[in-house]
Amino acid sequence: MGQSTSKFRRSKTTFTSPVLPNEDKQNSGADEPYDYISNLPDECLSLIFQLLTCADLKRCSLVCRRWLTIEGQCRHRLSLKAQSDLISVIPSLFTRFDSVTKLVLRSDRRSLGICDNAFVMISVRCRNLTRLKLRGCREISDLGIIGFTENCRSLKKVSFGSCGFGVKGMNALLNTCLGLEELSVKRLRGIGAGAELIRPGGAAGSLKVICLKELHNGQCFAPLLSGAKGLRILKIFRCSGDWDRVFEAVRDKVNAIVEIHLERIQMSDLGLTALSKCSGVEVLYLVKTPDCTNVGLALVAERCKLLRKLHIDGWKTNRIGDEGLIVVAKYCWNLQELVLIGVNPTKLSLEAIVSNCLNLERLALCGSDTVGDTELCCIAEKCLALRKLCIKNCPITDDGIKALGNGCPNLLKVKVKKCRGVTTEGADLLRKRRALLVVNLDAPETPIVEASVGEGGAQENAVEFPSTRLQIPTIGLASGSTSRSSSFKSRLGFLSQRNFVSCALRRLGSRSRSRND
Repeated sequence: MGQSTSKFRRSKTTFTSPVLPNEDKQNSGADEPYDYISNLPDECLSLIFQLLTCADLKRCSLVCRRWLTIEGQCRHRLSLKAQSDLISVIPSLFTRFDSVTKLVLRSDRRSLGICDNAFVMISVRCRNLTRLKLRGCREISDLGIIGFTENCRSLKKVSFGSCGFGVKGMNALLNTCLGLEELSVKRLRGIGAGAELIRPGGAAGSLKVICLKELHNGQCFAPLLSGAKGLRILKIFRCSGDWDRVFEAVRDKVNAIVEIHLERIQMSDLGLTALSKCSGVEVLYLVKTPDCTNVGLALVAERCKLLRKLHIDGWKTNRIGDEGLIVVAKYCWNLQELVLIGVNPTKLSLEAIVSNCLNLERLALCGSDTVGDTELCCIAEKCLALRKLCIKNCPITDDGIKALGNGCPNLLKVKVKKCRGVTTEGADLLRKRRALLVVNLDAPETPIVEASVGEGGAQENAVEFPSTRLQIPTIGLASGSTSRSSSFKSRLGFLSQRNFVSCALRRLGSRSRSRND
């Protein structure tokens, strides 16, 4: 049986790309370069533009009219200088950028800001807006906010800073925007001492984050705080007035709070007792609240056992110390981050924390007079899960730093700043023992002897000036400053010396003239 050759041959099939042109057409027009981008649909080009930065988008908009149109449709965030002349370009501007969902309007103090008419005109063309940020828009009144919220009912995140409207505009926002989730208010000028109360309105069920900063009458937000049933994050910074009463009114109505930031407000242990009713709190910041003591902190620790992050800035009042921290160690086993500033803990409380809080990964001790080598050795021995350690302005030495080389097996980064007892030799030794450990050391500066020209002190100051000039380069190297600052200091010392010599010569010349006369 013989084998015959097959009569069938494979046919060469050609694949035609919907985007790329045919080879024959490409070869026929080899003299002219083919524009591949022109065959891309607008949707594909839009997806590419969404991956570019703002600077690249601006460059792309200059290529052709098609790219200009697509670039405008890809812009979802727009930041504008809200000056008075903006009203003339609003129609053309928002015709090009018709897909904006995040809008930022900033006004300068020296110039006249945007008015109510222009603000409402923007809302007509941005009905899909979800985020709004106003900064320094003092000419926008309650009427402007009312008109804007009527057209933009889908707002979810709103931030106001140094604006001129008041309670009526704020209540209109809360009544109209039913899906509002985040509200941030800073230096609202329209809210005075006799302002009306701000109520949650229709946004009572959707509000999750409230941030109040530098308000003279922040207590008018009390109905809003107590009425926001789903509130999870509360931040109050530098707001005047008594906040104990506000928190006492909130304690029985809001139970979903998980994060609380309190900074420089008038609050005592009564306020902490009220906030302790929110048993689900996981993050607590107590920054420069001098009336809070160990009693209030202990109540919070007993009831808020899910605490993960605790930041305390005691302002060196010595009202929070070992007693409160021991209670934290007893009940808050899930603690992962602890920051103590201006607090004086000893080995007693630190040992309890590192022994009970086995998940502690981040620890910062700043401005403490009691944290020394003994406390640092205790941390190195028993804090096994620690990953990041920061020590600033504490009386530790190289002995404490060396102890870290044998402990804390999971430690990744150590930052030491303004600790006079720690030298570069101690830091280098720690780096040698732990090769993978990142050690940042900021050595403290040695005080400079300032020269002062006084009566009868010409010879003493003349001797001290050269020593001051010699110290400046050494200080610059120790503190890690740039060569520019060190050269500036050296030139400043040289000029001061030259001025002093010239003044001394003038005095000698005037005395010789008076004797000759």
